[in-house]
Amino acid sequence: MSEKDKTKSPSKITIKRKTHTELKVETAPGRARTVPVEVRRRRTYVKQKEANNAVLPEENITSVAVDEAAKKVDSVAEQATKPEVLPVDTTETKSKNETKKVVETSTTADKAEMEAKRKAEQEAKRQEAEQHQLERQNAAKERAERELEEKREAERAKKEQREKAQQEEIARLNRMASASEKPVSKVAIQFQTQEEEEKVEEVPVADIVEKDDEEILIKPVKRSAKLDSDKVDSKKTRKAGSKRRGRDDDNDRAEISLKRENKRNRRQTRRNQPQQQHGFQLPTATKQIEVELGETISVADLAHKMSVKAAEVIKALMNLGSMVTINQLLDRETAAIIVEEMGHTYKFVSENPLEEELIASIEQGDVDLIKPRPPVVTIMGHVDHGKTSLLDYIRKEHVASGEAGGITQHIGAYHVKTDKGVITFLDTPGHSAFAAMRARGAKVTDIVVLVIASDDGIMPQTIEGIQHAKASNTPVIVAVTKVDKPTADKDRIMSELTQYGIVPEEWGGDNLFAFVSSKTGEGIDHLLDQILVQAEVLELTAISEGPARGSVIESKLDRGRGPVASVLVQSGCLKKGDILLAGYEYGRVRALIDENGKQVESASPSIPVEVIGLSGVPNAGDEVMVVPDERKAREIALFRQGKYREVKLARQHKSKLENLFSSMGSDENKQLNIVLKADVQGSVEALVNALEELSNDEVTVKVIASGVGGITESDANLAVSSDALVVGFNVRADNTARKIIEDEGLSLYYYSVIYDVIDEVKKALIGKLAPQFKEEIIGIAEVRDVFKSPKIGAIAGCMVTEGIIKRNNPIRVLRDNIVIYEGELESLRRFKDDVNEVRAGIECGIGVKNYNDVRTGDQIEVFETVEVERKL
Repeated sequence: MSEKDKTKSPSKITIKRKTHTELKVETAPGRARTVPVEVRRRRTYVKQKEANNAVLPEENITSVAVDEAAKKVDSVAEQATKPEVLPVDTTETKSKNETKKVVETSTTADKAEMEAKRKAEQEAKRQEAEQHQLERQNAAKERAERELEEKREAERAKKEQREKAQQEEIARLNRMASASEKPVSKVAIQFQTQEEEEKVEEVPVADIVEKDDEEILIKPVKRSAKLDSDKVDSKKTRKAGSKRRGRDDDNDRAEISLKRENKRNRRQTRRNQPQQQHGFQLPTATKQIEVELGETISVADLAHKMSVKAAEVIKALMNLGSMVTINQLLDRETAAIIVEEMGHTYKFVSENPLEEELIASIEQGDVDLIKPRPPVVTIMGHVDHGKTSLLDYIRKEHVASGEAGGITQHIGAYHVKTDKGVITFLDTPGHSAFAAMRARGAKVTDIVVLVIASDDGIMPQTIEGIQHAKASNTPVIVAVTKVDKPTADKDRIMSELTQYGIVPEEWGGDNLFAFVSSKTGEGIDHLLDQILVQAEVLELTAISEGPARGSVIESKLDRGRGPVASVLVQSGCLKKGDILLAGYEYGRVRALIDENGKQVESASPSIPVEVIGLSGVPNAGDEVMVVPDERKAREIALFRQGKYREVKLARQHKSKLENLFSSMGSDENKQLNIVLKADVQGSVEALVNALEELSNDEVTVKVIASGVGGITESDANLAVSSDALVVGFNVRADNTARKIIEDEGLSLYYYSVIYDVIDEVKKALIGKLAPQFKEEIIGIAEVRDVFKSPKIGAIAGCMVTEGIIKRNNPIRVLRDNIVIYEGELESLRRFKDDVNEVRAGIECGIGVKNYNDVRTGDQIEVFETVEVERKL
C-alpha cells in the first residue's frame, strides 16, 4: 500500500450495536412475567500510534506504580513492526460478537511476545498495588491510634472538670434544700456523669482503615489499549465477550456490596451509641397552670388541662375519698380542690359564649337614660317580731291576717307611695327555715330594716339578718317595734346590738334607729324619713329605658294562669310582649300584674311585678333579662338545663359516695322518703333544707321529688314505688292521685304552717329509730345473815333498804360496791311464805339462783330494763 493510501485511510472506526433480550421477573409467589430489555453498545477502534498517545477521559491514574508499569509496556510495544488497531470500550461492557476482524494479522511469534508482556505488566501492577495499599493501611492505623489517644486525653481532662463542677453543684443544692428535704445524692450525679461519658462517640481504628480501603477499591485502574487488544485476540470473540461481561457484572456486584456494607456500618454505629438517658435531673421550678373550670368537667379533661395523666387525677380523688372513672363528671368545687392539691390555680368561667355575648350587649345601656330610682328595702328580723304588721300599717292593708298562722310564708314584694317618695318593700320570713330566702332578699336590696321586738331582744334570726346585711355591704336601719308595751327596754336593745357591730348614731356609730309601734303608728313617719335619707346618701340610679334586667323574688304554679314569677326590675323597663329569660325558663310576657292584682303595661326599675307567660317555674333568685328574640332565649335556656343536669349528676355521685362511706360503719341506715309539693318555689326550697337538716347517723330524710303545684298522678306513682310520705304545703292532690294514694295505703299530709311539717316529720323519724333501753335500779337489800338450807342452798337474810325487791326481776350481787355476780332470784320469802315483792324497811329471805357464795355485808341490787323514748 502506498503512502498516499495510508494517509487517506481512517484513523478510527466506531461500531454501534443494539441487542434485544427478555428478562423473567417474579411478581408474586409462584408467578412471573417477561420484561423485554434493549441494550445499546458502542465500540471505537483506533490505530496503534493514536492509541498509544490517547488518554481516555473515563480513566484516572490512581497510583505511581500503575504509571510506571504502563511506561514499560509502551516501550516494549514500540518494538513491534506492524501496527495494530486496539479497541477502547467506553462503557467497559464488551461482547465477542461486537469485535470484528479489523486489526491486521500478526505472526505467531509476535502474539507470544505480546502475551508475555501482558502477563509481566499484570504481575508488576498487582505487586505495586498491594505494596501501596499495605503502606496506606499502616499509615491510617497509626493516624487513627494517635487521634484516639488525643481524644481520650481530652475526655480525661473534661471528666476531671465535670467532677469538680459536680462537687460545687452538690454543695449549692444542699445549701438551697430545706431542712425537710433530703440532700442531693452524689451517686445520682455520678450516674449522670457516667452516662454523659458514654455519649462520647469513639471511632474505632478498623472503621478508619476500612474507609481508606474503600477509597482505594473504588478508584478505577488505567489499562493500556494494547492489553485490551491482546485480550481480544487471545480467545474467540464470543467467549471473550461473555467473560468480559461477567467481569463487569462482578465489578458492579462488588460496588453494590461495598455500598451495602457502608450503610450497615453506619446503622451499627448509630445503634451502638448510648441513649441519652440519665437518672438525675437538676431541680427546676414547678410550672403553675391556671385551669379554667366551668360548671362541670370530666376527669380526662381536667387532667389534660393540668398536663398530667388521668391516673394521677383519679389517685388524688381516691386520696380524698372519691371513687371516679376517667369519664366521670366533677362539679366545679371538687375540681377546684383537685387543682389546688396538684399545685395549680383555677378560675371559674362561664361555658356559654352566647350567653356572655348577650349579657354584654344588654349591659351597654345609654348613659343619658340613667335616672334616680326608688330604694328597695328588705324587712328582716326574728319570727313574730312584727315585721309584717309594720309593713301592713305602712300599706294601710291587713296583709298579716291572710298569712297562715300569722307568719310570713314567702317573700312579699310591695311598693308604697308616700308623701316623700316611692319605697319598695320586701317582707322576708323570720322562721329559721327561710335562711336562703333572707339571703336572697339581702342581695337584691339597697337598705335593710332590722326589726327587733323591744320586749324580746336579740334572737337567732336577728343575728342572721345582721350577718346577711354585712355580707352584702348593705346599710342597716334598726326598727325597734312594740315600744307601746310596758316591758319595752330600748337601752338594752341598743347595748346588745353593739356586740354585733350595730352602733347607733347617738353613740358615735353609723346606724339609724327608729322606735315604732305598729298599733299606734308611733315613729312610722320617722322610719320612712330615715329610709329616704339613707337612699339619698346612696344616690341610687338605674337605666330607665332599654332591655330590662332583674331578679326572681318568688315563683309559683297557678292552676289557671300557669307559671307565675314575682320579678323585681333592677334596670331597664319590662314591657308586656318582651321575650324573657329567667334561669332555665324562657317565654313571652303575656301579662304584668302589680301587688294589687291590677294589670300594667310596663314596670320601671325597683318596681315588683308578677310575670305570666314563662315556659316553667323559675327558681327563686334567678336572674331575669330581656333578650332580642325567642330563638336565642330558647337556646340559652336549653344549654342551662343541660348544664344543670350535668351538675346534678355530679353532685348526686358525690353524695352517693359520701353516704356510702358514712354508712359503712353502721349495719343499717334507715331512710325516710318524702314527696313534697308546695304553692311557691321559696317554700319548697325552705322545706327541703329544713327537712334534710333533721337527718342523723341512724335515719336520713330524703326528698326524692319536690316542686310547685298540686299533687299529681305521677307524684303518687313515685311515692308508691319509693314508699314515701306525700306532703302538700298549701296544695291539694287531684282525684287520680288521691285514689292511688288511698288504694296503696300511703300517708298523705296537708299543711299550711311550716312548724307542723317539721314536727310531723320528726315524729316519723323517731318512729324509725332503733329502740333504746335503760336499766333502772328499783330496790336494794342488805345481807344481814346467811343460812344454809339442804334443799335450796345458801339463803340470805336481808333487810330491804331502798325501793322494792321483786321476785321476777334480774339482780346483781355487790361486795364492797363491786359487782361479783349477775343473775336472777330463785326464791323470795317473808318468814315461810313466798312473796312476789318486798318493800323498803321489811326483812326477807332471798335465794340467789346458781350462786351460793353470798356473805354477810353483801348487797343485792334489783333492777329492771325500760325503753327510753328516742329524740332527734
